[in-house]
Amino acid sequence: MNAPSTYGLSTEARNLHWLLDNLVEEVPGVRSVAVVSSDGLMLLSSDPEQNAAAAAGPAAHDGPRGSSADLATIVSGLGSLTTGAAKLMEAGIVKQTMVAMDEGSLFVMAISDGSLLGVQAAPDCDMSVVAYHMALFVGRAGHVLTPELRSELRKSMEPRQAEQ
Repeated sequence: MNAPSTYGLSTEARNLHWLLDNLVEEVPGVRSVAVVSSDGLMLLSSDPEQNAAAAAGPAAHDGPRGSSADLATIVSGLGSLTTGAAKLMEAGIVKQTMVAMDEGSLFVMAISDGSLLGVQAAPDCDMSVVAYHMALFVGRAGHVLTPELRSELRKSMEPRQAEQ
């Protein structure tokens, strides 16, 4: 995977990009990762072409939405659905959701303030390994994902989101 451009980002934002890159590169079976804010906006993405397009500006990306943009939409919707279900069932806060499909798996884990980590994985992935590494990411990212950092990450993704 080509690392996204992190030029001009704070140290905390660059560290989150690094953590996300490690999740994708080090965990077997992980295909795509997206971090989504509580209002459904993508904050981080594992899609190198989309990240390069966002860094280069709106005119640089001519193709359709990437898999990470679609993943962010799905993660946001699934997060809302499971949160609503938990409220109806008076079951407390949703910590993790996992969907197993014939051709892959989808994992969604709460980070903080309603932010979510979504991972699309291959059907033969070791689900416990994926969940473990997601929990590590959440543990490392949760305390640094401040409102200021979320705002910075949103702004860094704006060129991509404006085109979708």
